[in-house]
Amino acid sequence: MAPKPEDEWSTALSHLVLGVVSLHAAVSTAQASRGAAAGFLLQVLAATTMLAPGIAPHEDCLSGAWVATVIGLPLLAFDFHWVNGDRSSANLLLGGGMVLAVAGGHLGPEGRSVAGQAMLLVVAVTVLIVAVFTANTYGMWGGVMLAAAGLLSRLEEERLLLLPKEDVCRWALAAGSWAYCRALQTRGLQWE
Repeated sequence: MAPKPEDEWSTALSHLVLGVVSLHAAVSTAQASRGAAAGFLLQVLAATTMLAPGIAPHEDCLSGAWVATVIGLPLLAFDFHWVNGDRSSANLLLGGGMVLAVAGGHLGPEGRSVAGQAMLLVVAVTVLIVAVFTANTYGMWGGVMLAAAGLLSRLEEERLLLLPKEDVCRWALAAGSWAYCRALQTRGLQWE
């Protein structure tokens, strides 16, 4: 069944917004948080490849989304934990993401999906915990939005709020990326 024209526009717009928000976040955090900037740039690349005409969205583009999830998100969490003094959790998250990225070739599509969503939820929950203990409101919102994206992606429904489920998840990721950017900037201002 061919996608509806409004679904194509919705999908393109959600990729575009995620890419623009992530690019802004990468540029905004590049001086203070290079790991976070790299994580945001991986999200930009994944969103951009999905917008490129002529690329089949089932293999190469999904690989980009996989890398953005299992390496990009742990990079964001790494910097957030590191800036807030939680060095052991930062290293564990980043190391886990790297191991998962290497092991991803040995997983089937369903296994990669579950592993990616598990990584997304682990990153969201750990950042949310650190944000609560440091009273970083933007970090809390970022954790909630990232967790929402992970939980929504597991729903059986194909449409949420009149939009394709994947688009709603990308909107939540964009909101979470914006909030994480603000959380890192807020924390960076406290250190100066």
